[in-house]
Amino acid sequence: DQDVFKKLNKIIDTSVVPVVCIGESLEDRQGGRLEKVLITQLSLILENLSIEQLAKVVIAYEPVWAIGTGVVASLEQVQETHQFIRSLVAKVDQNLAKNMKIVYGGSLKAENAKDILSLPDVDGGLIGGASLKASEFNE
Repeated sequence: DQDVFKKLNKIIDTSVVPVVCIGESLEDRQGGRLEKVLITQLSLILENLSIEQLAKVVIAYEPVWAIGTGVVASLEQVQETHQFIRSLVAKVDQNLAKNMKIVYGGSLKAENAKDILSLPDVDGGLIGGASLKASEFNE
């Protein structure tokens, strides 16, 4: 968390768009620690950057247990988690929360992209391994 903040702080005032990836392990989710983990991961950023700086940041929610495994969070899990992340940002500034880009990146692929990207609090996707099959997204 400290390392991410240090790196983000170095580039926040450049033309680079920073993408901050956050997410929980399967053990954390099953143990009911999802919210605590996300609060810990975001707290340094939300507490120490200005609203203007935060407006440049894209947050990518990537549940660790879904990265590269083919296992995808349910639509309900994705929406609830994105809504929770947005609520954390809203504690800093309501307008920022409304406009900040929060994207999903846990095993997003052509078969599930339309449903996930249509969720109200999902602003886009962070596509990993499926990007090697980009033509499938055109179908």
